Amino acid sequence: MTQIRKGSFIKTVKDISIGGALALAVLSGFAITGCSSNEDDEAAYSYEETTYSKGIRSFIKEVKPGEFKITDEQNVGADSSQAIVTYLDGHTDTLSTAASKALIDEEIRTNGNAVGHHSGLSSMLLYGGMGYMLGRNMNNGYMNSYRDPNVSRGFYSNPSTYDRSQSAFRQADASRSTRTVTTRPAGGRKGFFGRSSGRSSG
Repeated sequence: MTQIRKGSFIKTVKDISIGGALALAVLSGFAITGCSSNEDDEAAYSYEETTYSKGIRSFIKEVKPGEFKITDEQNVGADSSQAIVTYLDGHTDTLSTAASKALIDEEIRTNGNAVGHHSGLSSMLLYGGMGYMLGRNMNNGYMNSYRDPNVSRGFYSNPSTYDRSQSAFRQADASRSTRTVTTRPAGGRKGFFGRSSGRSSG
């Protein structure tokens, strides 16, 4: 009886040792594969991010019921871009880029090919600084297809206002900065979770 028990005990220890070795080998293989996979995927998560330090503040005034003109545009910090609208009754509204986009999108849905062929507020937003900002941030997306540079001058109160506006746009464009963003394993070769880092190029 004692020998059987002793043999059983030795056999059990041997099985545990073999099982532990197999588990260690499996885990080691997983760790190597995980690290290699993350290293191979690093390049796939690299991309360029473009930002601007300057934006536009647009001043718009109602000159007749339902008719507006752009009276001034100036450079501001990118996060301060907005349109300040003054109405005939004296009250003002401050429109963010998001609010301006909503009004322009509604104009596009409503008027289609006739977008901007009137002096309403949405036309001032589309052809002025807000339309410029939104089109720029969309990387020349759909909104710029409605912005005809040959007619934009007519939405400003006078030629000098238009010229100042174009100068402000150029300064905003000059504030462009490009940054390469790359995700990589959190702990270098030891980790499995991604993180982001970047380097800038002006």
